[in-house]
Amino acid sequence: MSEHPISRFAETRMVTLQQHIMEQQKYHPTATGEFSWLLSGVTQATKIIAAKVRRAGLVDILGDAGHENVQGEEVQKLDLFANEILMKCLAYRGNVGILASEENENPIVLHDTGAAGRYIVLFDPLDGSSNIDVNMPVGTIFSVLERQNTGFGPRDSLTDILQPGIRQRAAGYVIYGSSTVFVYTTGQGVHLFTLDPASGTFLLHKEGLEMPPAGKIYSVNEANFPDFEPPVQNFLKKIKSSKEPAFTSRYVGALVADFHRTLLKGGIFLYPRTAKAPQGKLRLLYECSPMAFIAEQAGGMATDGEHRILEKVPSSLHERSALFIGSRNIVEEALSYTRGERKD
Repeated sequence: MSEHPISRFAETRMVTLQQHIMEQQKYHPTATGEFSWLLSGVTQATKIIAAKVRRAGLVDILGDAGHENVQGEEVQKLDLFANEILMKCLAYRGNVGILASEENENPIVLHDTGAAGRYIVLFDPLDGSSNIDVNMPVGTIFSVLERQNTGFGPRDSLTDILQPGIRQRAAGYVIYGSSTVFVYTTGQGVHLFTLDPASGTFLLHKEGLEMPPAGKIYSVNEANFPDFEPPVQNFLKKIKSSKEPAFTSRYVGALVADFHRTLLKGGIFLYPRTAKAPQGKLRLLYECSPMAFIAEQAGGMATDGEHRILEKVPSSLHERSALFIGSRNIVEEALSYTRGERKD
């Protein structure tokens, strides 16, 4: 007797992002529902941002806002919108004590005493926003930390925030491209969801995502090559001349987009130090640490050319860092150059 089509359909499990987060909470028994409540604020905000990005060309949301942010960069109108939406969606979660954004000079303290507000959320509201005018992918990056001391009495918010990335409770990003994709980890693997426009729900696409141990794609701003340190130049010359494998170059100019490709296809993304940015250009707390957490959970690797990104202890809210991230085999090869072990 042939199998009824409904039986086959029943075996196909449709998992929403909220269901998955609830299931993942078993790995965080002390969270007691708070963690899923917090992450639901992120998903709510990113759905609103995704809708605005899709309509950006139809409304007065394109172009710069006429002033610079704390990083000294031109603020885009969509940056301001994304920043405001994330702030609003997370501020009323109750268990969020501190919000810090790449766009704000200082953190926003919501709860300063007691056990309320045990979590800290840091985010880059719209990574690659300068790409929006030319219809290229942009994204949101977020990181969740937990306060080290939830006792009573006022606390220094910077002391709470300036923790190494290895202490992150969760990290993720959303890429707004041909589809809207949500990628996150809570330290138990990396999981990928795609937004279904019809239902407005993120549905599980890939669970336990693993980055290929090697790859054939390198991603770097080649225009900066003359300003890279000699070891980095030597590494790039080596992979560009490699026959097995023969490398190809891909660079979007938005960390979310370039890292997402690297996560799925393998290879390496690098933004080394330059004469103009001797510490590196990317933000340690808002970009490097969350992406490093995801990369390592997927079997990849992330370093600044000397140290593991997740072990770096930030000294300031907007500290910058160099970044080499991607497939373990290729990042280790890059390290052999930056550490002076190879010069060929």
